[in-house]
Amino acid sequence: MRLPGDLGQLTYCLNIHPTQTMAEVMAALTGPVAAVKQAISPDAPFAVGLRFSGEALAELDDPAQRIALKDALDRHDFRAITVNGFPYGRFHGARIKEEVYQPDWRHEERVRYTNALADLMAGIAPAGETVSLSTVPGTFKLLGAGGDALMAGNLRRCVAHMTALRARTGVTVALAIEPEPACFLETIAETVAFFRDHLFAPEAAARLAELTGLTQPQAAEALPRHLGLCYDVCHAAVAFEGPAKSLAALRDANIPVHKLQLSAALRIARVGPAERAALAAFDEPTYLHQVIRRGSQGIQGTTDLPEALALGKRADGEEWRVHFHVPVFIDDLGAFGSTRDFLAEILALHRADPISPHLEIETYTWDVLPEGLRGATVDDDITREMRWVLDRLLS
Repeated sequence: MRLPGDLGQLTYCLNIHPTQTMAEVMAALTGPVAAVKQAISPDAPFAVGLRFSGEALAELDDPAQRIALKDALDRHDFRAITVNGFPYGRFHGARIKEEVYQPDWRHEERVRYTNALADLMAGIAPAGETVSLSTVPGTFKLLGAGGDALMAGNLRRCVAHMTALRARTGVTVALAIEPEPACFLETIAETVAFFRDHLFAPEAAARLAELTGLTQPQAAEALPRHLGLCYDVCHAAVAFEGPAKSLAALRDANIPVHKLQLSAALRIARVGPAERAALAAFDEPTYLHQVIRRGSQGIQGTTDLPEALALGKRADGEEWRVHFHVPVFIDDLGAFGSTRDFLAEILALHRADPISPHLEIETYTWDVLPEGLRGATVDDDITREMRWVLDRLLS
């Protein structure tokens, strides 16, 4: 939904629902998304945060499928303003873990998939719209170092494609890189350095000018228009970033936040035997749950929750933040809490000085949450999350 003034548009991400096939995408749009719209924005257009797997995107090569998608969006008064281009493959009902980053930005298939998503969005978004497209933060760190120039070059090729797309359609597609723990771009400091040294460097504008036929000054203007950040609040909180400080660093580096993803993570203020026992309920096999630990040795990371739990008594007394999305309307999870205060501070900062035109709630873990944290239906839970966010932005 469109928020008052310049607060942007609020939606939620369809990766919350199964979206592996176009049948699943359509079922989500006409079922729970329509129900959330009826509860939140019954008489006004409702922004949607789309998600298409590589399989679903291939189905959309059929013109009839594209027509059916556009018809569903129009019929329900949905506005296609953003798309999650991070997970390429299956995202529900199977082991995902580190596979979620593949193909990464070292692979041609990531370029092809991203450009195809951009083409699709330019065809279904409202005329003159700016669409955000969130994507993988380079690669997964455990896959090895190197490839910085290759990844930067592939991202630049997508910017060239989006520049031509804008000239042809009038729709601006903005690629939004999403830093995440244990990834090539994990912290805001790493992100700023990569943009400074590779993506926004003078030679980057020169290379984009060669690819597009723009002048170098025009190419320098096109880079931030089509390339920036997806600031995932959960990821930033897990990484112990400071809300105001991290956003100031991005602004100082002239890195735009094209999408602000709203979510909360698990926070264990002081780990001990009882807390470790309670965390076992969150040790599930589908998603990767990185743990960032702060203790006497400073800030350290572990790739997944089982690895952190295996530390046993050696971790007692540490503060843990766990990449496990939990409902934003719940702060008390029994033995521990969440990073909801971090999210509340981000929303207060956005209210005072807007951070991004697109705000997207992304609690994708409803089907793996422990019993007691889920409501009767997922659309009821999403509606509660949207109302919690709206209360903090508009009250």
